[in-house]
Amino acid sequence: MLKDFDIFISQLKETNQTLDFFCDFEKISRHVNDIKLSLCMLNSLIGAIDLRKSVETIWLRDQSAFSVMPILIAARNYKNKKILDSESNCVDMDGLFYSVDSIMSFLTGTGLGEILQKREITNLVDYVFGIETGLDTNARKNRSGHIMERTVSNIFTNANITFRREVYSSEWPAITHALGDDQKRFDFVVETPFTTYLIEVNFYSGGGSKLNEVARSYSDIAPKIDAIDGFEFVWITDGIGWWAAKNKLQEAYNIIPNVYNLTSVEQFIKTIKNN
Repeated sequence: MLKDFDIFISQLKETNQTLDFFCDFEKISRHVNDIKLSLCMLNSLIGAIDLRKSVETIWLRDQSAFSVMPILIAARNYKNKKILDSESNCVDMDGLFYSVDSIMSFLTGTGLGEILQKREITNLVDYVFGIETGLDTNARKNRSGHIMERTVSNIFTNANITFRREVYSSEWPAITHALGDDQKRFDFVVETPFTTYLIEVNFYSGGGSKLNEVARSYSDIAPKIDAIDGFEFVWITDGIGWWAAKNKLQEAYNIIPNVYNLTSVEQFIKTIKNN
């Protein structure tokens, strides 16, 4: 079947987002449960008339409980994070939880102490669940790619195609030699008696410089792989984000023989079965 770029780009889908795209509640629950005990101890700070005395009580019982406090201000990755203290000294945030004085400085400086005393938060476990839900939205840009991988995996499985996932190019000396310093991890590998297909998949619902970089990179490695007897590079991509990088996609489409989207991937399935 002859390739037709105009048909290819007209088939690109607006989204691949399913309802489970928005929040990974399993991961969120796991993060909360990991620190739930400490959060329950810190709950005693809620409504405290004498906040320092309440901090001292927890400190005497379990000093490690305060190590979870950064998540209360939505700062999960705080190790080695520098901040300015009240005297404009540059200090490590993770050094603020090793004394009652520094903990009080944290509560006062962030405004969290006042929030707790006024009972504007009623339960820190529920509060942190909300924070983790908000932070999880940062993972959405990566989640779209994972959904695409899952979609392709389901397509292969339903077509009874045997495949492997996340396979490194170093597995084949000829590929290693061809790519040189450009060692890669391929999303999928499908092996037939005559051909080994090295497959990359992605989905872009929005534009950006990354699309140009991806198209340029695949345009470079595909001819190197295809030149090796018994190997072919395959790119399965979709998403209307490519409309903003149409020219670069067309260049790659003309260079790479095996480019498919979620509509045309059935052609690839037929090729595999015929092989």
